Amino acid sequence: MSEDTDPVKKRKIVNRFLQQLTREEPQMYYATTSEIARSIHTMIKEHTNRLSVEEQALVRRMTMKDIEVMLGFTLK
Repeated sequence: MSEDTDPVKKRKIVNRFLQQLTREEPQMYYATTSEIARSIHTMIKEHTNRLSVEEQALVRRMTMKDIEVMLGFTLK
């Protein structure tokens, strides 16, 4: 049984796109959180069809602000 809740699953999706973003655009390391969130939000919208149906449902209504908040907090 998986212990992943929706917020954890969303964070994993955002982290996957963050890793892709930093590989493709290393200069984003120096960008602000809001710039990174905007880029990730755009990437998610452009690549939604590459996500599973469950993942698509999770990110469908995700905003740039939601992503920015996720990037600003770490899980322990």
